[in-house]
Amino acid sequence: MSTLEEKRVYSNRQDATEAYVASAIGVVRVAVADDIVGEFSLVERCVARDVAATASTVAVATDEDVIVRSLEGASEREEEENGSEDELDGKADAETFTRTDFGPATAVGFDGDDLLAAGSDGRVGRRSEDEREWETLESADTDLEVRAIDGDLVGTAGGVFRVHDGELEHAGLTDVRDVSADGIPQAATADGLYTLGNGWLEAHGGEFDVVTADPASEPGTLRRAHAVSGLSVYEHADGEWLEYARTSVPVVDLAYGETVYAVTGRGTFLAASVDAGESDAIEGWRSRTLGVTDVAGVAIPSLE
Repeated sequence: MSTLEEKRVYSNRQDATEAYVASAIGVVRVAVADDIVGEFSLVERCVARDVAATASTVAVATDEDVIVRSLEGASEREEEENGSEDELDGKADAETFTRTDFGPATAVGFDGDDLLAAGSDGRVGRRSEDEREWETLESADTDLEVRAIDGDLVGTAGGVFRVHDGELEHAGLTDVRDVSADGIPQAATADGLYTLGNGWLEAHGGEFDVVTADPASEPGTLRRAHAVSGLSVYEHADGEWLEYARTSVPVVDLAYGETVYAVTGRGTFLAASVDAGESDAIEGWRSRTLGVTDVAGVAIPSLE
């Protein structure tokens, strides 16, 4: 149950960071401040398979289309929410997502201001902020199984591809589960965690499913970066990947705000505890159950 102090944190929603969670019943918006997980509500009912965000836009891959929501002036447009801070009541609130006519999608990501999306048929498209029409990116591999998109990196069962001159160029590796483009490119694969230097270099052995870096990372550096292998969450520190925490169920995605946030496939939202001695901190995390299933990802709009 929230304390009075925690509730005061959310008395003015402008004080909170908003995270967007993709799940089987829709997109859930979660208010967070430091390591406090506050109110949450269902903002779009759909089967969401992936989510990505910039400072101005949230994009969601669904089983019907890629949908987007502009964050510019959003606070002025919002109406009173239907969700409560402790549970979802099955209704979507007044958030507005619009269709983009891509079709069913499995992954989304942003390369600068350009939106990238992938369909289950292997098609990868790009939609510029100005044109707002989809352009298919050509590839020598016509049967891509896309698993993740971040920046100009596309992670597939056949390896990493990079977006270049309107095409997808194979850049190495195989059985890629996730990619991260910020700072120093990283790839999580079935046989290890790799970093891009003079080619792909193994950074840590073992099976990895998730890797992400703070969008605030400068080129050639990792301001904050984490990866997931089984129940272990790894943190990049002093040039090494070290075990940071363990969870009772696997983490499926992470994002960055004032602290590190994560979600599990079962619908638990985690915030890395500022004070690991807190009574409700579990393995260094504070947690809240969102009441959704089959969670696929989390995104936090970046700060400009």
